[in-house]
Amino acid sequence: MVNSRDTASLEDALKAKARELGFAAVGIAPAADDPVRAERLHEWLAAGHHGDMAWMMDRADVRQGPQSMWPAAKSVIALGMSYAPEVDPLAEGEAKISVYAQGRDYHDVVKKALKALARWLVEQRPGTELKVFVDTAPVMEKPLGEAAGIGWQGKHTNLVSREHGSWLFLGAIYTTLELAADAPHDDRCGSCRACQDACPTNAFPEPYRLDARRCISYLTIEHKGPIPKEFREAIGNRIYGCDDCLAVCPWNKFADTAARHAKLAPREDLVDPDLEELLALDDAAFRAKFSGSPIKRVGRDRFVRNCLIAAGNSGDAALVPRVRALLGDDDPVVAEAAEWALARLTTSP
Repeated sequence: MVNSRDTASLEDALKAKARELGFAAVGIAPAADDPVRAERLHEWLAAGHHGDMAWMMDRADVRQGPQSMWPAAKSVIALGMSYAPEVDPLAEGEAKISVYAQGRDYHDVVKKALKALARWLVEQRPGTELKVFVDTAPVMEKPLGEAAGIGWQGKHTNLVSREHGSWLFLGAIYTTLELAADAPHDDRCGSCRACQDACPTNAFPEPYRLDARRCISYLTIEHKGPIPKEFREAIGNRIYGCDDCLAVCPWNKFADTAARHAKLAPREDLVDPDLEELLALDDAAFRAKFSGSPIKRVGRDRFVRNCLIAAGNSGDAALVPRVRALLGDDDPVVAEAAEWALARLTTSP
């Protein structure tokens, strides 16, 4: 049996090792399911706010808590890796890609560090069982991060850290070890509603609740069909994701860009991308350009669809030839977006 002093030493060493591996934030929470979190999840799903993300509904039973997925789990190690931007995400540009997707695929970077930490933990306590997760399994990382004290789930539903603002990639390790839990983080949003007011498509029916069907990140990444016309103008020049609700959070003024993991630095060509170049991408060129990027997973057709919406909103007549060339695209969604964009660019106000 491990005595309390040994456990405390292990927890301290664990957190030091996590930071050595590039995690900016680490905390520990109990693995027991939280009925309040589970109820909120089911209410959100029942309202249809998950949109086309059927996988949220399909595995809701195991998503509601750690022990619903793995009954043997005793503790959750919640971790955050910083990707704090050096450039204002709201700065003007021809086309905007969400900060999180401007560099290497975070899944690869975070998972590698998680596995290294898991190996270290097993070396310290042979026989320990564990599972690692980074946004690829039915795990509610944000509520677990709040429970572990690394931040709180803000009114925009994302995790907010006092030290790292809104810029943390989250990962989790479930383990059979019984570790002393850290105190949950207090909600520090107060009366602020900057994120609510900043949303271009009014995707927040109320604070702490997101209707994904209206969210630009959902529409440009998860949604596979034509983007509803009611949102196209509001999407503006956002071609992959949206940072508005995150970027306006006052806590970001405390975010330390020096804490950003070196492997998550942005690619220069994705900070302010050339829209005309992106409109010309065929499937092979798309795959080559976005190799190792999270953008690759949406595929060429969905991405070019997004670029056409941005082109239609740009008012730049120089893009007309590129847009016109896509009218006969093999993908009907791309062709329809090209028709819409061309009409916007050639119709006098």
